Amino acid sequence: MSGSTSGNPTARKHTALPKAQILIEALPWLTRHRGKTVVIKFGGNAMVDEELKAAFAQDVVFLHHAGLKPVVVHGGGPQISKALDRHGIVSEFKAGLRVTSEDAMDVVRMVLAGQVQRELVGLLNQHGPLAVGLTGEDAHTITATKHQPRIEGELVDIGRVGEITEIDTGAIEALLADGRIPVVSSIARSQDDHHVYNVNADTAAAALAAALDAETLMVLTDVEGLYEDWPNSDEVISRLTAKELEKLLPELASGMVPKMEGCLHAVRNGVETARVIDGRVQHSILLEVFTDEGIGTMVVPDAPGVSGNATEGEAA
Repeated sequence: MSGSTSGNPTARKHTALPKAQILIEALPWLTRHRGKTVVIKFGGNAMVDEELKAAFAQDVVFLHHAGLKPVVVHGGGPQISKALDRHGIVSEFKAGLRVTSEDAMDVVRMVLAGQVQRELVGLLNQHGPLAVGLTGEDAHTITATKHQPRIEGELVDIGRVGEITEIDTGAIEALLADGRIPVVSSIARSQDDHHVYNVNADTAAAALAAALDAETLMVLTDVEGLYEDWPNSDEVISRLTAKELEKLLPELASGMVPKMEGCLHAVRNGVETARVIDGRVQHSILLEVFTDEGIGTMVVPDAPGVSGNATEGEAA
């Protein structure tokens, strides 16, 4: 029995005790978050790396069994780009958003609802009959009109890209009440015609978090968080207020703008905290929710009495 601890109670105690201590350390966080809704935007490397995908699914299921109510919102940038390439459609971005022609929209819809969502639902359901997929089209969950970003003072047409005008949380709330994990693709029904819109997933997650009165919005990305002085420094800002973030927005890289505008919209509309976390770190969600340190940038509402108005871009 050399090397075994089965007959040695002292050895068993020493190997098991650290596990017990970790569980006990999580107790205050479990108590604090129990019953609360958490909206998680799934994206970046976590979407394409097999180990990260599996770890993400484990984290979300853990939150569910710990008594939280996770809602997953996803885009599919890398998968959409590959599919567009196969169809001979060039990928183009303006103001951090994908230019989406009618032909491209067909591909976007197919990839999001038929590929990315199905894979994510399947990963979650390896742990039980938990996840249910829907798009923003279903039950009028997300309604949008045409979005035209302003670039250098001019409105620019970027095709079937939507600006959210309305959220109906009924279907998501029914799933949560039934003990399910909703997985939402960032496609919206049109308010004006019979077409659909491609909606930025960061923006969709923020709008859903606000409409669901979520405790937390978590946005997975491919960086450690919001940098203090990028590219001159890789020091991450661990916490900032809505007003502080609003001042930084004009200086941010275009890809980071929808994420941080989403965080700003969320905390200005009832969400207690919005966090940008590094999706390249396995179990980053659990580290962020159940530890003191956290691993990203947390945005919090302004203190009472501090004024700040959401911009038109944030409302999307």
